[in-house]
Amino acid sequence: MSNLGRASIATALALLALLLGACLGIEKPLSGTLSGDIYWRGRVFLDGDLVIAKDSRLFIAPGTEVLFLPPGPGRDQWTDHPNFPGSELIVRGELIASGTADAPIVFRHVDPDAAPGSWGGVNFEPGSRARFAFCRFTQADSAVHGQETMVSINQSLFEKNLVGIRFHTSSMRIENNLLRDNGVAIRFHFGAPTIVGNDIRDNKRAFFITSFPRDYRIEGNSIVDSSDYAVVLGEEVPEDVMMADNYWDWERPDELEAAFFDGRTVDYLGRVRIEPRLAAPPPNVGISWSR
Repeated sequence: MSNLGRASIATALALLALLLGACLGIEKPLSGTLSGDIYWRGRVFLDGDLVIAKDSRLFIAPGTEVLFLPPGPGRDQWTDHPNFPGSELIVRGELIASGTADAPIVFRHVDPDAAPGSWGGVNFEPGSRARFAFCRFTQADSAVHGQETMVSINQSLFEKNLVGIRFHTSSMRIENNLLRDNGVAIRFHFGAPTIVGNDIRDNKRAFFITSFPRDYRIEGNSIVDSSDYAVVLGEEVPEDVMMADNYWDWERPDELEAAFFDGRTVDYLGRVRIEPRLAAPPPNVGISWSR
């Protein structure tokens, strides 16, 4: 049987189990809008787009699984950027997802074998706030996406997403995470991020910086084994981008030239400046819990 056939059967079985649970009055899938103080634990299913209203707070307990279903008819209300196709958690208030090393919080598609891009993302609208710790994100279009927001992410794992972390004009603290096997690990437009102590490996692109970065700090990271480019600069990045004091996995000049899509490739772009660079990965880089 093909992988596609097995994935379809797995999805059908998951949906059947969900329907059975609904008949028993448990694990009812969520969509629409939630307000006030909201508490999730156990298994939570999202069927389409779910909005956490402004001035509301969502608390997610350690060990919780947030599972995204294929949207039912009329439930995928927002699909165009800054939203994404598929079931999506849209935050207009505040989200606090604090897992532990022994009980991380999981955000994934209901089918564990689904492809990257099978659900939309956790999407933060202007004025929202969030804190993630000990979380795992997989199979999303853009797992965490923020616009004009404040988000802290640490000790979390991003893998098999089209984009791991994506933001626009946001204050982001991205510290001590593992981002692996994504199309793009971190993508941003404007913004003032602190990106420190992360293990960024085996992605197609580690960084895609699309426009005018300001007040950023990107250092103390291990950035290795990018299959396409380590860093790509977009058309609106005419200035140099400072990325000294990181560890990279190449030594020869020809490897360096091939690792960046920047002024080395197109003369109207700035250059990624990496010197001085670390001779070895920093101690305690990435996550401390089981991988």
